[in-house]
Amino acid sequence: MPYIRLSTRPSGLLLILLSLLLGGCQTMSLQPEPGTGALAALETSPESVATNTFELADGQTMVGALAAIDTRESDTLPDIARHFDLGYNDITRANPAVAPWTPEPGSRVLLPLSFILPDAPNQGIVLNLANMRLFYYPKKEAGRLYTYPIGIGRQGWNTPTGLTRIATKKANPVWNVPSSIHREHAQKGDPLPGAIGPGPDNPLGLYAMNLGFERYLIHGTNKPYGIGMQISHGCVQLYPEDIEVLFKKVAVGLPVRIVHQPYLTAWHQNGLYVEANEPLPKWSGDKARLKKQLLKELRKLSAEKGVSVDWEKVERIVERADGIPTPVLSQSQDEAGLAESALLLRHPGRLYRQPEPAKIKRSDWAALVASFDNEADAQKMAAMLIHQGPMIPAHKVRKDNSYVVIAGPFKSRKELKSAARRIRMDFELDIEPLAPVEN
Repeated sequence: MPYIRLSTRPSGLLLILLSLLLGGCQTMSLQPEPGTGALAALETSPESVATNTFELADGQTMVGALAAIDTRESDTLPDIARHFDLGYNDITRANPAVAPWTPEPGSRVLLPLSFILPDAPNQGIVLNLANMRLFYYPKKEAGRLYTYPIGIGRQGWNTPTGLTRIATKKANPVWNVPSSIHREHAQKGDPLPGAIGPGPDNPLGLYAMNLGFERYLIHGTNKPYGIGMQISHGCVQLYPEDIEVLFKKVAVGLPVRIVHQPYLTAWHQNGLYVEANEPLPKWSGDKARLKKQLLKELRKLSAEKGVSVDWEKVERIVERADGIPTPVLSQSQDEAGLAESALLLRHPGRLYRQPEPAKIKRSDWAALVASFDNEADAQKMAAMLIHQGPMIPAHKVRKDNSYVVIAGPFKSRKELKSAARRIRMDFELDIEPLAPVEN
């Protein structure tokens, strides 16, 4: 028995909600006049900064710079993260006071675009699971580094560590669904076919590279907003735009080293820096040992140059675990000063691949997803639906003294039913279908 029943009659509720969706309202802009105040400063600010490609000098172990941007209406932290090639973990840990899905317009958002390289040979690909980041050292481009955020295996499906290689490469791959994943989906009432070909439903995306570790791949994704999370069944996922670049550059046989290094150190511009990340759950029992190793390394590095470390600051950095490389020598810039000195970027106006759902017309199928007393909760639900992969279009609508989330537009009952299944699987919500309104 299907879990949704689709009416073929016009819905009175849809008529009301359509009028609210299409009616809109006019607002007055309170932006400062050009050339005044904060806007004047932003007019001279750059719009871009190095995000994933860096030149490496001999012995250099840290690249990039901390930057910042002010949010605009409809921005989300995942949108900002993707625009600047950061992962969900990067952007949320650096901005714990900012609501990821509903940031207030004008919120200052730190962009953690400085990176300490893993303690590993600068050869081939190095993956650091602890900060969910890939580092690629191209042999044919000496002195250049490419670095990308990644999604990795969730608890129980951990991405393995060790040395392996790129075994094979395939564009437009077919996903042959493993039996273990078949069972998992069947238990949830979401049976999968034996294989999924190229297209929007293929979780491998457009490019896949098999590793020497059996059944593990580096590949794209059809759910880009999961980058920076423990979300996969063990494979390493990249944004579609990043895997395309990497796929075209790397060759079969390239070494791939996978490590878990939550605490990293680097000398940079006469300062000693620490980057702290929370150990992944698999290594949570090793946190005390890993921290002890960090402190030992800092004592060694500071003694070699006859400088002193602010140990209280180190404790705060380890406790905060925000992934931002921070100077730790005595008298060095404190955390607040580091944030204030971040390079402020102009907002590009439209963030890269920022999803924008189409408006619902009277001839479209739609669905009532949920009702909320709080506007922020409704906006969060709509944003999370929009950022599903593939996107589930959704809109927040005010109705009387509450807010509702409407999913749509959908061009057919089949399309609506597919979205309803996904909403039930991912959010445990049963929707109320709204049939098209007849003219």
